Amino acid sequence: MTDDALDHSRPGPFTRLATDQLWLIKDLPTDPVGMCAAVQNLVIQPTDAAALGVPEERLAEKDIRPVNELVARLTALDPSPLHHPRPPERRVVGTCRHFATVACAVLRARGIPSRARCGFGTCFVEGRGLDHWITEYWNAGDRRWIRVDTEHLGHGYVERPEDLAPGEFLTGGEAWIQYRKGLIDPQRFGVLGTDHAWGPAEVSGNAVRDLAALGKLEMLPWDEWGRMTEAYEGRTGPDYDRLVDRVAEACLGADPAALTALFADEDLAVPHHMTGL
Repeated sequence: MTDDALDHSRPGPFTRLATDQLWLIKDLPTDPVGMCAAVQNLVIQPTDAAALGVPEERLAEKDIRPVNELVARLTALDPSPLHHPRPPERRVVGTCRHFATVACAVLRARGIPSRARCGFGTCFVEGRGLDHWITEYWNAGDRRWIRVDTEHLGHGYVERPEDLAPGEFLTGGEAWIQYRKGLIDPQRFGVLGTDHAWGPAEVSGNAVRDLAALGKLEMLPWDEWGRMTEAYEGRTGPDYDRLVDRVAEACLGADPAALTALFADEDLAVPHHMTGL
């Protein structure tokens, strides 16, 4: 983990635009929410792409981690600058993680502190927490991080997706803390469209992914490392739960020393072969 891992005004390994791509963002809106809204016209979900008849080989775009590679694919389809809306078939294929991370890359390129956060949306299906990523940016005037549901701006799920209210999105760590306090049923937290991907391991998995994202390693929603696979298979116990307790508390408090120590923990550190670093 690099020394600037907690400086969220600067790009990270997956949010650094190539020098020859910076001109593409020159005419995007100057306000953070406007930048996030523009991303909606750049990314399309795999299910929507498949329904439109986008070639099957293009669906693999959802596995791309670095934003500069996503932008390269996007501009190969349409070389216009990024403030130009693309028709759905000429958008890059990605998930909520890609919406959030592309927005984060644009914000950081403008020097605006921002973070992609991994967790659960609680506003899509009543009584459920669905696997989701959102974008945060630092509002210096209000001295707080503002949460933006980049993918769903204007979609009507909540009253103000440009400033999510407490509880409308829970980071993995926030959901874990609530689970450990008995405030939520973890079996109602998981991945929409699956029968198996629900429960405490899904919550702990997103807590670890959110930790990585706070260190500017915004991994894919299905990436697994450390003891995550063991957790999904039910092969972890109280010691791992206590480690995730530490992760959740550190992410909630954003304590630099605690986060830095956890980034280096062998059960939590993202392997180099997954990042290419």
